Amino acid sequence: MLVLITYDVNTIDKNGKKRLNHVAKICVRYGQRVQNSVFECSLDPSQYVEIKERLKNIIDLEKDNLRFYNLGKNWQNRVETLGKDDSYDPDKGSLIF
Repeated sequence: MLVLITYDVNTIDKNGKKRLNHVAKICVRYGQRVQNSVFECSLDPSQYVEIKERLKNIIDLEKDNLRFYNLGKNWQNRVETLGKDDSYDPDKGSLIF
């Protein structure tokens, strides 16, 4: 299933900057960055639970925000882009042109 993960980490202090970097590193392991704080991840159900738990343990629940958009298996019918589009196909691990 395709999951879109977005985050907003409060970087006012040094700990926030560390959390931001840590969140990004975790997301890179599971998917492809498509915008600064947006990742497309092709996950099986156990990976979905795993990444949510890992990220929950990193962020400050009082200051930061994570969003998970489950686009499912037929994600191609749910994703539309306008403008420059160097799309990543998470099912094939390659760019779409």
